[in-house]
Amino acid sequence: MTLRHGEVNTPVFMPVGTQGTLKGLLPDQLIELNCQILLGNTYHLGIRPGIETLQKAGGLHNFMGWPRNILTDSGGFQMVSLLKLAEIDENGVNFCSPFDNSECMLTPEHSIQIQNTIGADIMMQLDDVVKTTTVGPRVEEAMHRTIRWLDRCITAHARDDDQSLFPIVQGALDANLRKQCAYALIQRKVRGYAVGGLSGGESKHEFWRTVNLCTDLLPKEKPRYLMGVGFAADLVVCVALGIDMFDCVFPTRTARFGCALVNTGQLNLKNKKYEDDMRPIDEECECSTCRRYTRSYLHHIATSQSVSCSLLSIHNVAYQLRLMRSMREAILRDQFPQFVCDFMAKHFEGETVPLWIREALQAVNVELPHDENDATVNVA
Repeated sequence: MTLRHGEVNTPVFMPVGTQGTLKGLLPDQLIELNCQILLGNTYHLGIRPGIETLQKAGGLHNFMGWPRNILTDSGGFQMVSLLKLAEIDENGVNFCSPFDNSECMLTPEHSIQIQNTIGADIMMQLDDVVKTTTVGPRVEEAMHRTIRWLDRCITAHARDDDQSLFPIVQGALDANLRKQCAYALIQRKVRGYAVGGLSGGESKHEFWRTVNLCTDLLPKEKPRYLMGVGFAADLVVCVALGIDMFDCVFPTRTARFGCALVNTGQLNLKNKKYEDDMRPIDEECECSTCRRYTRSYLHHIATSQSVSCSLLSIHNVAYQLRLMRSMREAILRDQFPQFVCDFMAKHFEGETVPLWIREALQAVNVELPHDENDATVNVA
């Protein structure tokens, strides 16, 4: 993707800086990791620091000292995460501020106004989000409202020449509603699409089938963004299914609990077995944490010293970005199916690969070997 603040290689993982900052990382550290795009949240930035402060600063890039790309979520997800503080109707969402209890009406027009002020390179429409496992008429209501709100967002968008607006496919787990929504969005003139409303309590079988349904319908020549997904195995499967973009708080959140991401899963560095382990987290990782610090050192400061959050966040974000680069390189070499098999063999070493992963990959003609000693790939 060529955006206003530089190119973004896909598939891409976007670290989440909800309020204009990644917890535990400075912008310069993200640049050192070659992060090309990060995510901010319209709802939270609209409340604090607020639109007037962002206008005075000349946008979020200047305000936070970040010279590369930004994607902003519209605030729709807060309809689920802050449901007790929100009232939803056709006009928009009336939030009660979690900071001072003041009321804030977030309409499609106001969401776009905030995002135009933020100056995000990619903006998300305001969508009507329901919990993934919701059934009944509320799901259909939310899907149709999402389409109506998209049209209001498009009309309100004042900077289409330098900010791209992505619509969001909604419909919970109802295949027919997802299809209706996707068909409607494709009719609008936009530069990319998002799949929303997943990773909210549904089964993994429901998850991958919904992703696959959406990627089958959405144009392949435009980026497809799966919102809120960040577990390594999920990323690999969903890239195989045709997703280009991801975001999740998981890498930095799990760092705050003393956990480091590796190809075999996670290392819980609070565990006593690491107290005398003088190896880096990952001997293949070139991040500053792995170059300088041992598992033993990180074990002794994990969760008890604030610097441990920063050190583990650097590594975890580096891991996610490296995983995406590895997938891109495998795709360019036309060796992605073999990469998938090698990754799954390592990630689930000594375990059975979950059935949902096997079925999802089979849907795109990647067959994982059943014999753990057989590393060859069968592409149907």
